Formats: sequence, structure tokens, C-alpha cells
Amino acid sequence: QELELLDSSNTIFKLMGPVLVKQEMEEAKTTVAKRLEYINGEIKRYEQQMQELERRSEQQRETLGKLQQELQKAQGKA
Repeated sequence: QELELLDSSNTIFKLMGPVLVKQEMEEAKTTVAKRLEYINGEIKRYEQQMQELERRSEQQRETLGKLQQELQKAQGKA
């Protein structure tokens, strides 16, 4: 969004180590777009991992609940 506010008279710099280097507007826009695409992809991947872990956690809770019920029944019969 910030890059869209600039025009051709503005100078863009890229940080390379301890040095600022001039960069072309289109190159900067492309770099930012690629980074955003990567970050959004990572966010999506982590969200999918979280959903899978939540699903597994729920399955484990159900299994634990069933085992607890079986144990209580077994103790009641003994």
C-alpha cells in the first residue's frame, strides 16, 4: 500500500546488510508482492496445521472419554 503512494520522482532503497542500495520501483513492488505471497502461504499452511492438530486433539479427547467410561464400568462390576 505504501508503494502505491509513491510516484516516479520518489527514490526507493533496499537494505542489503548495513547498506541502503537504490532500487527500481517495479523491482520493489515485485519483491514485496512475492514476500506477501510467501507470508500468506505460510499463514495458510499454519492454519491448516492448527486445524489438523485440533481435529486430532478432539479425537484423543473422545478416545480418553470412552476409556474412562469403560474403566468406571469395569470398576463398578468388580
